[in-house]
Order: sequence, then structure tokens, then C-alpha cells
Amino acid sequence: MAELQKLLRLEKSKNIPIILKIETSEAVQNLPALLLQGMSEPLFGVMIARGDLAVEIGFERLSEVQEEILWLCEAAHVPVIWATQVLETLNKSGIATRSEVSDAVRAAQAECVMLNKGKYLLMALATLQDILQRSAGHHVKKRYSFRPLMIAERFLGAKQ
Repeated sequence: MAELQKLLRLEKSKNIPIILKIETSEAVQNLPALLLQGMSEPLFGVMIARGDLAVEIGFERLSEVQEEILWLCEAAHVPVIWATQVLETLNKSGIATRSEVSDAVRAAQAECVMLNKGKYLLMALATLQDILQRSAGHHVKKRYSFRPLMIAERFLGAKQ
């Protein structure tokens, strides 16, 4: 991250946003340090590449880990892109699954949602917009009772 930032400064590249793609367990473990480094530049965000991340950490842990990433990014005031396979079946076949709709509701916790291209992309966009508008009145970002975050706990433990 620091090397990329240095190269962009040398190139006199003004205002090029850096999006940190979180897709490995190593990226999750190093997220606090990566966030601190990334926040040294004005245009910085995080993408949760949930498909790759699920394969890497296990599907049963994905929900927990993506929540922790969202919490850390919110605390750091870093925008998040919720990516990978959002409304994927709807996008490809024209019919959404129940799990996809539930997943899309959770996407409201991010600042941005990424959809893949597909035959029914406009339908998927309209459905996503409807889902996000309906769910927006039920919560304000991620206001939960926090338990200790494992990512931050590991980072702080390594610093001592």
C-alpha cells in the first residue's frame, strides 16, 4: 500500500482513488494496518470481494468477517464497496433467490454495491434499488452492540 501511494505521488497522479480489495485471510488479518496506511491519502476505500474471501476463509465465517470489516471501515470513516455475486441469479436468469434478496438487504450497510454484468442487469439494478430503499428505514449503518473484534484484537496484540 505504501509503495503504491509513493508511486502515485511520483507520477504526479492527482486524485486517483485507491480501493483496497479484501479477498484473502491475510488481507483481513492486516486490515487495521492497511486502513491506517490507506487513510493517509484523501481518496481511499475498501472493497469486500466476498466470493474470493468466502473461498479463502470458509463460507461459514464470511458473514462474521464481512461484518467486522464493515465495522472497522465505519469506525475509520472509510467507504466500503459490497461486491461479488449480489443478486447474481436474478442478474443471469431474471429470478432472484431468497438468499440473494436477504444478502442484498445486508448490502445497505456499505456505501456502494457492485453488480456483475448480466442479461437482466437493469432488472437487478431496479430490484436492488427497491430493496435498499425499503431497508434504509430500518437501520442507520451498523449501529449494533459491539463485541470485541477479532481483527482489531489480533492487530493490537501484535503491536504490544
